[in-house]
Amino acid sequence: MKTLKFFIVTFVCACLVSTVSYAGDYDGSKPLIFSVKTILECEPNGDSHIVTAEEMKVPNFLIVDCKKMTISPFPPVPGRRDSVIKRMERIDGKLILQGADDGIENVRDGIGWTASISEDTGKAVVTASGDDVGFVIFGACIPR
Repeated sequence: MKTLKFFIVTFVCACLVSTVSYAGDYDGSKPLIFSVKTILECEPNGDSHIVTAEEMKVPNFLIVDCKKMTISPFPPVPGRRDSVIKRMERIDGKLILQGADDGIENVRDGIGWTASISEDTGKAVVTASGDDVGFVIFGACIPR
């Protein structure tokens, strides 16, 4: 569960700092710094609550590099693996990224995730799900 939370918050952090920018900054052609604004943790019974990056023990920023197809903590965290972007597509003015992460070896904490980044504003929404938990993360990206 902590690995799931780490990935989600880490990813959100790297894509979520909103600024005015030039066209093409959010189309995947440039690396992005992602910053988390809000994280909503949802449970199967319908309960949901806002959690912080600190509570989830994740970095505040991530680097989203669509050319390398990776998402990495920023600054780098020793021993942390990059998340691999398995699919990338541009649809209706949004950069859509998808992937799955195993988390900690021999621990059942794998997740699937999808990120949607506005090509106009850099604002982003990430959804992630694992066993009996889901997350919605709101944030923004700036070009690196």
